[in-house]
Amino acid sequence: MQRTGCSVDRIRRDRILHEALTAGPDPLHLSLVFGISHNAAMRYATAAEHLLSDELEQQPEK
Repeated sequence: MQRTGCSVDRIRRDRILHEALTAGPDPLHLSLVFGISHNAAMRYATAAEHLLSDELEQQPEK
């Protein structure tokens, strides 16, 4: 996978962020599911919250 520029660590980070975006930015959930520290879970949850709020702001009004 290194030849394609994709590492296992990168895939794991993407998976954690994807979970935060789809299941909701809940740090406790992320910490329990992925076995990451509470600090790391908070960083992922915060990033997901920002991405979700940006997405809502960019949606056209109906």
